[in-house]
Amino acid sequence: MRSLPTSVPRRRGRRTALAASALLAAVALTATACGGSTEDKAADRPDATASRAGDDAGGGVRVPADLADRLKDHGIDVDRWRDGGWQDWDKDEWLREARDFVNPVIEGLWKPERMRSAEEAEKTVTTQDASAAQGLSDPEPAPVTAQAERTPYHENAAPVGKVFFDSPEGSAVCSGTVIKDVNHPGKSNLVWTAGHCVHAGASGGWYRNIVFVPAYNDYGRSEAELAQAGASEVAPYGNWWVDWASTSNGWIQGGSESGGDGAAYDYAVLHVKPEQGSASLEETVGAALDVDFSGPTAAEAGTVGAWGYPAAPPYNGLRMFKCLDTAGRFSLAPNLPDMYRIGCTMTGGSSGGGWFRVAGGETVLVSNTSIGPLDHTWLAGPRLGPDAEALYQNMSRTYGGS
Repeated sequence: MRSLPTSVPRRRGRRTALAASALLAAVALTATACGGSTEDKAADRPDATASRAGDDAGGGVRVPADLADRLKDHGIDVDRWRDGGWQDWDKDEWLREARDFVNPVIEGLWKPERMRSAEEAEKTVTTQDASAAQGLSDPEPAPVTAQAERTPYHENAAPVGKVFFDSPEGSAVCSGTVIKDVNHPGKSNLVWTAGHCVHAGASGGWYRNIVFVPAYNDYGRSEAELAQAGASEVAPYGNWWVDWASTSNGWIQGGSESGGDGAAYDYAVLHVKPEQGSASLEETVGAALDVDFSGPTAAEAGTVGAWGYPAAPPYNGLRMFKCLDTAGRFSLAPNLPDMYRIGCTMTGGSSGGGWFRVAGGETVLVSNTSIGPLDHTWLAGPRLGPDAEALYQNMSRTYGGS
């Protein structure tokens, strides 16, 4: 395939400060307007295993020796994979175990037009699902109409972006957030998203050609305008391929496309690298967010904001939106960890997008969008506790410096 020339502007100095502070200001000021305070205190069980992916060299594809041997055991030829073999979704051959993840770079695959054609990845619950443990949940929140984020995104919400991937049903899209790497300060290559944006759960395996695009469609162009826009507007920081991925065993073993199965464990950490360039993701974007693994209760979380790129009607996936609401407690079963729930009209495509709260004057990621009802009136996301932190630390320590 022909390579796609990209322009990756390096915004530092004043713009770096803007990118980091504007997202904080957006959460804090709007939270105050909703009756909260900028000083509001915020507000899993299965083990998690990191998975290693392929790498490229000189425009080709190189897979570490241990993975190359494992791929051969699965009957996969890496060169054939790059040339289109990845489109074979034989269920018997679909890699599903944590150790089997592979995502060789196919330079130029995610062209702007292919990004625009990607459909939303959505995990929905029915009224029956949502009421299964009604006595353990707070009352259903009133819908909160999602508000469009201000443009350009690189000045207002630079850490937020889109996660593109291929599934058996075709190309799909979720949302994600650049997060800090505590073991590699200032040089993070980590992205937080939902487990169902990288792995099909109990009925399938790892998705393919997973790419993160921070501040996608930087100026919020319409579809017609975007068709004429340059690569620097579509992907202002370039395309970032996932070369390592980690999600919870709770999601791998119990996740499903619909219903509440696996939702309480529906989170993932991605390690990325640029399709072109060598600087880290955090250095390139100029901003990253801390993750709050203290697992605050919904009452402690207070006002939270969810950011993402909703793609199902009435949205089209081209613009970034946000919802702010007071977190409520949501439970799917007495034996499962409770989740957070807020009123929000965002639809599929916003899955995996970060949930933020203000703690100690700083904006931190406290959850991610996992599920919502068929009528799109609210969203729910997992509480991030010790198991999510173990997943994150394992990714950071093992692969963060790569």
